Amino acid sequence: MGTAAAPAFDTEALRRGIEGHRAADLLSLYADDAELRVVDRNTQPSHPMVKHGRAEIGDMLDDVYSRDMTHRMDQCVVQGDHVAFTESCEYPDGVRVMSTSMMSLRDGKIVDQTLVQAWDE
Repeated sequence: MGTAAAPAFDTEALRRGIEGHRAADLLSLYADDAELRVVDRNTQPSHPMVKHGRAEIGDMLDDVYSRDMTHRMDQCVVQGDHVAFTESCEYPDGVRVMSTSMMSLRDGKIVDQTLVQAWDE
């Protein structure tokens, strides 16, 4: 009796989702019960912003992708059910944002993500 392999995570879909202009493309990579934690200057490690489920994550992504800025995935590493990547963003006025994320997968979908970000001030 064979074992079924877990679905592979599509890193090119992740790149297209990050670098594209539609939040829905990136949101399609998340499981329905996914959780996303964001740590930055305003939401520090002891009190991160936490989004539960695709609806809350989608609202956050809609806000991010409604802004006039570019997004680029710089590096991505997949090991088993874990994905890590770095992202760089830039607003038209030159303000830059850098982030790094660590994600856990289940059945090829993101179920848990911690994102740490910093931006020019």
